[in-house]
Amino acid sequence: MRASVIYGDRTTVVNSAVIEGDDLWMSNEDLTRTTGWELKQQGACLGERCVPIPVGRESEFVRPGLFNLSALARHLGEPFVHDKQHAFWSFSDAPDQISSRLRSLEAPDFTLPDLEGNPHSLSDYRGKKVLLMSWASW
Repeated sequence: MRASVIYGDRTTVVNSAVIEGDDLWMSNEDLTRTTGWELKQQGACLGERCVPIPVGRESEFVRPGLFNLSALARHLGEPFVHDKQHAFWSFSDAPDQISSRLRSLEAPDFTLPDLEGNPHSLSDYRGKKVLLMSWASW
């Protein structure tokens, strides 16, 4: 099944996802392409950080050729939401990681167009006062 996944700053379409309730299974190749995590002998690894697969719970995380990204997110305390009808998934950082960024008082960089379509990045205004206004229809 085709699924759209937002993970960190990556938005990826996974063409051969397996969706079972709240679980999103994908190939090891898609896992790395979508999230940067790699399945290695020591567990799921993102750069130098490796998270061992819990002993006795391997079937929740790994199947032949597939990895359950939702199980990893639950294990790490990373919240996620999904829309079953549209096969859309969005994963967030764990609350302790978000809290650390908030304490830094530094907003993440982003780029948006103005009314004429010219792109502006927050980093362009570093060191200056900036008023951010947002609106949502919901």
